Amino acid sequence: MTVNKARLIQGNQACAEGAIAAGVTFFAGYPITPSTEIAEIMSEELPKIGGKFIQMEDEIGSMACILGASLTGKKVLTASSGPGISLKQEAIGYASMAEIPCVIVNVQRLGPSTGGPTSTAQGDIMQARWGTHGDHPIIALCPATVKECFDLTVKAVNFAEKFRTPVYVLLDEIIGHMREKVILPNKEDIEIVDRKRPSTKPGDYKPYRTDESLIPEMADYGTGYKWHVTGLHHDETGFPTTKPALVEKLMNRLMSKLDKYKEEILLWQEESTDDAEVLIVAYGSTARSALDAVEKLREAGIKVGLFRPITIWPFPEEALARLAANVKGVIVPEMNYGQLYLEVERICKDKCKTSGLFKANSEPITPDEIIAKVREVL
Repeated sequence: MTVNKARLIQGNQACAEGAIAAGVTFFAGYPITPSTEIAEIMSEELPKIGGKFIQMEDEIGSMACILGASLTGKKVLTASSGPGISLKQEAIGYASMAEIPCVIVNVQRLGPSTGGPTSTAQGDIMQARWGTHGDHPIIALCPATVKECFDLTVKAVNFAEKFRTPVYVLLDEIIGHMREKVILPNKEDIEIVDRKRPSTKPGDYKPYRTDESLIPEMADYGTGYKWHVTGLHHDETGFPTTKPALVEKLMNRLMSKLDKYKEEILLWQEESTDDAEVLIVAYGSTARSALDAVEKLREAGIKVGLFRPITIWPFPEEALARLAANVKGVIVPEMNYGQLYLEVERICKDKCKTSGLFKANSEPITPDEIIAKVREVL
């Protein structure tokens, strides 16, 4: 076994390398700040391993392109930022309905519209959950370090393949562009998950027939299996249906399939929560400021803890509720006007007071600002 050396790399680079380590061999995208480094690296590295990179004419085509590649059996990735993610939403909804594995990296910048292309923000939290119309399952992972950009991209690819669902990796500009010393795992130490392929002969294959796993087997286009893919409600053959009983059966399965695997999907970090009187809930680069604030407040004798959701969607609700029941207050700092705060408030409202610290002016939230908010709450 080779031993990897320490390297100084950027978050976007770690994301690209994580995707390739997880088995991604196809990338389609369109340049957009602050995610472009991911596309640049994939364009250089994929051909070396027999993979394909294509720059599409826009973000709509990019999303459609990776879905087509995924249907042929490829592990796929696209990367963009706010305006581009907005353009992808129709195809993300299609992927949710048709259950096409794919990973979307969103390196968040300040919006709305063109906003601040080189500025950091965390304004796409609710877009990730509800950006496409209708009820639909989604997984969104949020790294706070360069190493996590690698690890969570690997996990995102595995989740997409295992659960046949779109998966977001939600960076913010700070995490995407910062550089840290990391030691990445050896290839043989990385868990790789592949989609469940048919156990039946082509003539017996029904593309949306499921067992107790709730995840249908997925045949690769071009391997002799014929199946119909549609964004319409469909039965287990894949062909459209308007029968209420079949529509309800499909939607119930789509909306519950991730619930069955929450123990595996839900990831979070707790710091100094055992005796905390105030709990900070923070994610992404803001969690780094929050951790520094916790350490300084602890030195001053103030009992503060940090809860960092790594899986943003589905939200680790039970873990937060457990902590909220034992503190006087919860503070949610985020670089937007309170998107995750509303979710936290819903969970904590019967247990303790919830306060927000919001900032969306292109500047990060500092440890001192969080410390001042904690003192204000106390």
